[in-house]
Amino acid sequence: MKKILLLSVVASTMIMAGGDIAPVEPVVEAPVEVSAWEFGGQLVAYTQTVDASGNGDLFSNDTTYAGWGGQLRATNSDVFWGIGAGFELTGIVSSEGVAGFYNGGGNVGTTSGGFTQAYLTYGFDNINTSIKVGRQTLPKSLSPFAFTEGWQMFKNTFDAALVVNSSLPNTTLVYAFVKNANRSVGDYLNEDAFTALNGSDGVHMVTAQNKSISNLTLTGTYYLAPDMTAALLNGGDADVLWGDATYKADALTVGVQGGQISPDGLDNTSAFGAKLGYNFGMFGAAVAYSSVDDGNGLGITNFGTGVKSPLYTQMVLNNVGQYHAATGSDFLKITGTAKALGGKFTLAYGAGENDSDITKGDYTQVDFMYKTKLTENTTLFAAYVYTDDDLYTSATANGARPSENNFVRVWGRYNF
Repeated sequence: MKKILLLSVVASTMIMAGGDIAPVEPVVEAPVEVSAWEFGGQLVAYTQTVDASGNGDLFSNDTTYAGWGGQLRATNSDVFWGIGAGFELTGIVSSEGVAGFYNGGGNVGTTSGGFTQAYLTYGFDNINTSIKVGRQTLPKSLSPFAFTEGWQMFKNTFDAALVVNSSLPNTTLVYAFVKNANRSVGDYLNEDAFTALNGSDGVHMVTAQNKSISNLTLTGTYYLAPDMTAALLNGGDADVLWGDATYKADALTVGVQGGQISPDGLDNTSAFGAKLGYNFGMFGAAVAYSSVDDGNGLGITNFGTGVKSPLYTQMVLNNVGQYHAATGSDFLKITGTAKALGGKFTLAYGAGENDSDITKGDYTQVDFMYKTKLTENTTLFAAYVYTDDDLYTSATANGARPSENNFVRVWGRYNF
């Protein structure tokens, strides 16, 4: 959309030269651009299958989820009076929900559609502050316990109010009030797919991130956290403190992280993580370690989904309630990467043990992944995952469940 073209004609002045009278050409101002709606989106085909610890076969009907879908986005940074807006409409056509071994891994087997994002924005330039209110994504770098995950067919979103301030040098200050979250895709036509966090109270978050030291990013976060497990919290709240320091210079990456969850009336759960990575041209290598003490049974996982973790040792699956993030777990992850055949290969090995009062056992996982861009707008991803898990709970008889498991995930995305 453009404003009406303004024509400014300089008053006719007469220049006398050799008896000729020549008018001065009118000055025409260029049209003034104003913010316009921008459109984009993606089309996705997605499938994943599991052999259910030997109780099924890969790619059989009862062990496989498959679906395809699309998203259409529209954004405008200045609809009127400096107020911006964004919308994202998502639809899925999927296989029916399967009984028994596999239910789609969070990508619920329903054909549905709805708005996954719908928000308003406003910026106060004089105080370097922006506000975003509505259904939106939240980044893990600034919101480590209520963040948008990318493993699903489409990313999960939150009903939230987000305030970001950058007035201080090299510093970003963030406040968020998070009300609801969807676990992954779910049934968009059913508002119950967006579950309330902390009952009707929501979740308050404050984050400070500083980059004053070259190549070093320091992040500290505090949450008044949700009633993640009513049986453990008895309807009470939990305070969360979390910190991360990451140094990146050229090919080297070093990081440390840690914090604790402090629920009302229960013991604290503390966690620590560290990582070291280096790129050797087309090759890369990294090692990460995490430890979660035997606290109150509340693991270090995403409040909004209960699936992924902010810990460096996160892998494709980390079976059984994110094993590496469960209380009483120590976990080591070793990763190697290679750029070849027009894409990137990743091989990761993870191993850990758990000796908590709630869960006990050893766990091993191998991830083998390949990701490539077939065209400028088309991305293909494939992963094979092997897990060996002898972890058991008080509700499961020792040795009653086969430990080995094979899993495959493949998706293709076309962005426009």
